[in-house]
Amino acid sequence: MELNLKEKVVIVSGGSKGIGEGISRCLADEGAIPVMAGRSSEEGAQLIKEFKSKGQEAHFITAELASKETCQLIMEETLQKYGRLDGLVNNAGINDSIGLEAGNPDDFVESLDRNLYHYYYLAHYALPALKKSEGSIVNISSKTALTGQGGTSGYAASKGAQLALTREWAVELLKYNINVNAVIPAEVMTPLYEKWLSTFNDPEQKVKEITKNIPLGQRMTTKEEIAAMTTYLLSRQAAHITGQFLHVDGGYVHLDRSLAGKEK
Repeated sequence: MELNLKEKVVIVSGGSKGIGEGISRCLADEGAIPVMAGRSSEEGAQLIKEFKSKGQEAHFITAELASKETCQLIMEETLQKYGRLDGLVNNAGINDSIGLEAGNPDDFVESLDRNLYHYYYLAHYALPALKKSEGSIVNISSKTALTGQGGTSGYAASKGAQLALTREWAVELLKYNINVNAVIPAEVMTPLYEKWLSTFNDPEQKVKEITKNIPLGQRMTTKEEIAAMTTYLLSRQAAHITGQFLHVDGGYVHLDRSLAGKEK
C-alpha cells in the first residue's frame, strides 16, 4: 500500500524516545519529514545523524512542551524551515504516579501540565497550517483512560481528556477536511516502562505476569506496531477515518481476560 507521505512534514512531540521514536522512524521510512520536539536532545541528535546517513530528512527541536510559548515556537520554526505542516502527532507524556492518595492538588495540576495541556497548545498553533494542507492529527492516549490503573490520577485524567479532545476536534475540524484520531496502547516496552520495571525485585517475573494477560500472543505490543497505525492514520489512505479510538494492544482492553494464558 502506498501511503503517499513523501516530503510530508509531521510534528511528533516526544519524537526521539520510546513510542515517539518508533513513529519518527516509521515516518522517515515512508519518506515523510518528522519534526521531533521534546527534551531528549541527545537522542534527537543521534536520530538525526542516523536518518541523514540513510538519506532521510528530519529535524529536532529542543523544547519544554509544558510551555505554550515554546509550543508556538515549535510551530514557527517548523514553518520557517519547511514552509508547511501536514500532520501532528501528540505523543509526549509520562505516567508519573500522581494518585489520589499519593499526591496533592498541586501535584495533580503539574501532572496535567506534563501530560495534557501541550496536546491543546500544539494543535492550536498547528491549526492554520493544517487547514492549508487538510492534514491530520493523531493523539497517542493510553489504556488507563478507559480501564483505570490505580495511583495515577493525573496521568489517567490527561489520557481521558485526550480522548475527549479527539472527538471534539474531529467534529470542530470537519469543515476543514482535517481528520483527528487517537491511538490507544496498553503494554509497550519503552525506556520509561523499563525504568518502572526496574523498581521490582524481579523485573523478568513482572513482565511474565503482565504479558500472560495479553490475549493475542501473550506478548507486549511493540513501538513499531503503534508507529505503523499512527503513520497510516496520517496518510491519505485514512482520510475518511475521524473521531476514532484505535486500540493497538493485542486485545488487552476488549477481550475476555480468561482467554489469556491458555495453551495454544
